[in-house]
Amino acid sequence: MPDAVPVAIVTGASRGAGRGIAVALGSHGCTVYVTGRSQKEGDASMPGTIHATAREVTEAGGKGIAVACDSSDDTQIAALIDQVMAEQGRIDILINNACAVHDRLNDPGQFWEKPLAIGNMIDVGVRSGFVTSWYAAPHMVKQDKGLILFTSSPGSMHYCFGPAYGAHKAGVDKMAFDMGVDFTDAGANVAAVSVWMGALTTERLMQMMEAEPERFAHLDGFLESAGYTGHLAWALWNDPDLMTYNGKTMIGAELGQHYGITDIGGKFPPSARLGTGAEPPQYAPYKVK
Repeated sequence: MPDAVPVAIVTGASRGAGRGIAVALGSHGCTVYVTGRSQKEGDASMPGTIHATAREVTEAGGKGIAVACDSSDDTQIAALIDQVMAEQGRIDILINNACAVHDRLNDPGQFWEKPLAIGNMIDVGVRSGFVTSWYAAPHMVKQDKGLILFTSSPGSMHYCFGPAYGAHKAGVDKMAFDMGVDFTDAGANVAAVSVWMGALTTERLMQMMEAEPERFAHLDGFLESAGYTGHLAWALWNDPDLMTYNGKTMIGAELGQHYGITDIGGKFPPSARLGTGAEPPQYAPYKVK
């Protein structure tokens, strides 16, 4: 179905990167399933709902479909995939973005001095991404084309907000690699990739910068729009050489330069290498299977 409208799922899209990515995919005409738990304002401490994002997707030129889905619940994820297949008959792009970001994640102090619930981001992040991919992958393999993209950050390779955040990001980077091995071994034209996003213009970060301008002054002029990765996902999906990225972790800003995708102010966002020295992981080709 080469002329079919691409169907995307963006998890954790009530706000933040998920919202931006969903709207960006909408601007390219995609049908986008917007998932999350927030159905009305006040459901979460931060503003945003799945219904508001779905409307923005439609206003951008696509078709936004809101689906309430708690990504910590396997049965709800299974129902989501069943719904998409029943309504669309295909899944082209899956953006694994859902993550349980605790409001006190960036509090001062050591990890044991913060709420234990911060560790939930390992479940709703790493495991939920695995489960959603597990349900979506057979359909992608059958249609012989698909893109599974994990939203990650250089925090997988340097300290950032503590061990739970680091484990989440390192986990999705490695998961993309291992899924890529399985897709290759199956001879499937499905790519799993992980993309390092920069400091994003999300509601949460904007609020943090406003509350502590001195602490976050280094980010002035170095922000990346929340939707930038959505444009990268679209470019990857349309790249005839998509499979060359299978299993890789990439710096979004550098991928954007490759595709010529500018961002805020018509400029390319800065690479995560600047200032951090972090580089995407290079995994050994040795395989035990």
